[in-house]
Amino acid sequence: MNNKQIGNAFQQLAALMEYHGDNPFKVKTYSNAYITLRKLDTPLADLKDVELAAIKGIGASLASGIRELINTGKLTAYEILAAKTPEGVIEMLRLSGYGAKKIRQLTDELEVETLGELYYACEENRLVKLKGWGEKTQADIQQKIIYLQNAKGKRLYPNALAIANEVVQTLQYAFPDSKTEVTGELRRACPVVARVELLSTVNHDDLLAIATITILSQNDNQYLISINEQSNIYVYLCDNDNWGNKLFLTTGTRPFLDAFLAQGKAQKYQNMATETAVFAAAQLPYIVPERRDSSDASFVFENPVLVAQSDLKGLLHIHTTYSDGLHTLTEMAYRAAELGYEYIGITDHSKAAFYANGLDGTRLRQQWEEIDNLNAQLTNIRILKGIECDILSDGRLDYSDDVLAEFDFVIASVHSGLRMDKTKATERVLRALDNKYVRILGHPTGRLLLARPGYELDTPAVIAACAERGIAIELNANPNRLDLDYTHIPAAMQAGVRIAINPDAHSKNGISDTQYGILAARKGGLTPAACLNVLSCEKFLALKVR
Repeated sequence: MNNKQIGNAFQQLAALMEYHGDNPFKVKTYSNAYITLRKLDTPLADLKDVELAAIKGIGASLASGIRELINTGKLTAYEILAAKTPEGVIEMLRLSGYGAKKIRQLTDELEVETLGELYYACEENRLVKLKGWGEKTQADIQQKIIYLQNAKGKRLYPNALAIANEVVQTLQYAFPDSKTEVTGELRRACPVVARVELLSTVNHDDLLAIATITILSQNDNQYLISINEQSNIYVYLCDNDNWGNKLFLTTGTRPFLDAFLAQGKAQKYQNMATETAVFAAAQLPYIVPERRDSSDASFVFENPVLVAQSDLKGLLHIHTTYSDGLHTLTEMAYRAAELGYEYIGITDHSKAAFYANGLDGTRLRQQWEEIDNLNAQLTNIRILKGIECDILSDGRLDYSDDVLAEFDFVIASVHSGLRMDKTKATERVLRALDNKYVRILGHPTGRLLLARPGYELDTPAVIAACAERGIAIELNANPNRLDLDYTHIPAAMQAGVRIAINPDAHSKNGISDTQYGILAARKGGLTPAACLNVLSCEKFLALKVR
């Protein structure tokens, strides 16, 4: 288990302990352990027991639990509590925004033990009668139940890719002469993946021979398998002569394939060893896999040159230990330089983000002084003074204009008050965009994939306002966000709004999240000319806002 998984296990334990009325001091100890362990740079599995116990806030007892998780993947204390907790209650504790005490109130006073029962209680307006609840809260929890239920069985792209890669490596190690690749949603780089799909030239007997793979069902050459307790994995078998047409057919959506057949010159696509042969037979240009969602043939088959990782010259959304980042400003700058970036924009949180150690005036000055000193030393990268400034509930920004004027650039983002209706949420964002110092609108809807859907916005109105004012919109590359959604990129490009592919990095590793942003941007047809951070530092700073 990695540090994040171990930290999450202690968070889940803390929630169960609080639900069952355990000692508040112990609950806080486990909650704090979750925060501490997630932030550690060194893999916990590499530490000795005495080193684990020496971590601030951990001690011998928690160190024993960490070792148990590393060795067995389980935590006895959690298993004991989970055994006396209805499974439905454990699911309720996963509802974002509602702590264990709130869930305990629901199960005690409404006598509900499953998400379905809680949903029906909302239908009967039973929550509005409870102390501390109301119609808006009831509607919110009902929507979150729907979202949680819809998310079951789905995975974020990088998580699904990791499972697929495990299958690929297993098959290729066992049968070096075979060929196995991802296909379907994964090959199209979908942000959320319902099915992990692969195409392979191994045969039936080969698949059966691998001990770590379990075949759950078979339909002709389609196999539903599991590997190391991971399921919902489909493997399609074919021979080398049909590799190209099988890869093509299993990659695109039905609407895309229908559009392709309507546009193409050939009627049959069989016995083709490569995908390029399929496109050649159709007399159509090669379409990259990530563009094979759409049924809009006129748009897809225009086949523009799409933005690529190598096009990015700068990073414009970086957090450090000045707010809620894992690594120092110096460490983040050096890592970006190692990766070949020309400039980096440090954008820690503003003062209203108290939960993220947001910057007050004194610490802002300290950070700017450090940036000035580093810029005087470094010759291969330039550090820009940026900020991720909170958009307050009324649309004002978290700093005065006098302070905002001193930054090289400002990202304006919403982090709180996510329950506004569409009209109020849009008015809030539009007012923020009126501020003359805003250069980028950060993660526009605040969504977290498979966790919360994000607040509703009148996206066309927001795009129009950004176009009028020369403000870019962020495509937040964190795979949990990927917000702006790629489906809005065509409208943004048509309006002349640039897209900033930002990693929202909270660690050195987080810088690499740009790869997911690039894939999402390509799905939306983003060209280099429409991407903000393909510009040189000088051209970026020279852009006129308003």
